[in-house]
Amino acid sequence: MQAQQNSKPNIIFILCDDMGYGDLACYGQKYIKTPNLDKMASEGMLFTQAYAGSPVSAPSRASLMTGQHTGHTEVRGNKEYWSGQVQYGRNTDYAVAGQHPYDPDHVILPEIMKDLGYTTGMFGKWAGGYEGSVSTPDKRGVDEYYGFICQFQAHLYYPNFLNRYSKALGDTGVVRVVMDENIKYPMLGSEYGRRPQYSARMIHEKAMEWLDKQTADQPFYGFFTYTLPHAELVQPGDSILDYYLEQFKNDKNFKGADGSRYNAVANVHAQFAAMITRLDSYVGEIMQKLEEKGLAENTLVIFSSDNGPHEEGGADPSFFGRDGKLRGLKRSCHEGGIRVPFIAKWPGKIPAGAVNDHQIAFYDIMPTFCDLAGEKNYKKKYTNKDKAQDYFDGISFAPTLLGKDKKQKKHPYLYWEFNETQQIAVRKGDWKLIVKSGKSELYDLATDVHEDHNVADQHPEIVAELKEIVRKEHVDSPIFPIKLPE
Repeated sequence: MQAQQNSKPNIIFILCDDMGYGDLACYGQKYIKTPNLDKMASEGMLFTQAYAGSPVSAPSRASLMTGQHTGHTEVRGNKEYWSGQVQYGRNTDYAVAGQHPYDPDHVILPEIMKDLGYTTGMFGKWAGGYEGSVSTPDKRGVDEYYGFICQFQAHLYYPNFLNRYSKALGDTGVVRVVMDENIKYPMLGSEYGRRPQYSARMIHEKAMEWLDKQTADQPFYGFFTYTLPHAELVQPGDSILDYYLEQFKNDKNFKGADGSRYNAVANVHAQFAAMITRLDSYVGEIMQKLEEKGLAENTLVIFSSDNGPHEEGGADPSFFGRDGKLRGLKRSCHEGGIRVPFIAKWPGKIPAGAVNDHQIAFYDIMPTFCDLAGEKNYKKKYTNKDKAQDYFDGISFAPTLLGKDKKQKKHPYLYWEFNETQQIAVRKGDWKLIVKSGKSELYDLATDVHEDHNVADQHPEIVAELKEIVRKEHVDSPIFPIKLPE
């Protein structure tokens, strides 16, 4: 009945934070239980060659939001904006916080979904503009928001405040919601553990409240940007954590890093594993809610991560065997920094149990959602005619999702750049060029997925071809300068 009432599919995109390609059991992880995501993969499609937009958070999310790769998009790094001071109990915090804003003259995904008739809700990390900037959720097509405007603030799972935008509550812009119980205790040091308001659960509960309000006759787009399993490695002491404390004896500890707002943590392996299983339980609750409301059959659910695994706050990627599959971690343009888990489920539409090696990147998500919502000519519709050049770099992978592989257009190549580590990458077929501070390396991913053997000297013609792609795709950014290949 609801399919007739609403022909457009509902869409929920679940984006977690700093989860590596091999962190889920369905991707080969041996030490962490992820039954709900494994079930989602068995009932949907698992991608083996899906790529984030960048090896770090803010530009990766920008690529997803803008449909642009990082040679074109405004946000290409984790540039922070902090200013002023405000007191929360005994804690001094920033009066203004956040990241570099998205270009207000280039459309972003929630604005498109809104224009296509969708209700939009976003819960978790924003990272697309600092508080009060030209780009905050209330100004960019989001009907309801709850989470962290500033990703640095998300380094505390028991923060001083969260951000909210809710028309129903009378908000005219993004406001701060002070965590009154948390600020009774300091945000650093031994008393931090007495803080009771756990942001990950609070954000998830707001997302679930929003989802519970959705109906079959109105299409909805939910963007759930969970902070798990990003550092800090801290969470409530419950049965999920207890299970892993029992599994990992003689566990490692972390002494803390005040400058990054990471408190000292005991049992880091247990904490990390429990964070992923906790996230998995949230996914299970989302799926159950869709079933309860009779919305599952008309809802596409996608799960992915914003970049590769991290080492912050005591995290230990080598322990979980992640970097044995792929070289590189977060901040690297090697495969380990940008190749991510990507699972899609849509009952009756996406073939169950499919494993697909089609190459996709985050900038493909915008055209895919437009395609599924019935807007085939999105570039013409949403290009800003006042801009000298308004880039849209994605290709819809809707045919792949729907099992129509023969109709799927492929990228001639994929592109990334990241100025904080001075790295650029191009993948064309199985060739992978990585430029590090102007020096070029070449890898053949067909035979060397771990990128151990630089074959640039053996294939100068391939190197030259891929260097030309870099020069073609890179548009200079004075805010995020990078050295092009020599």
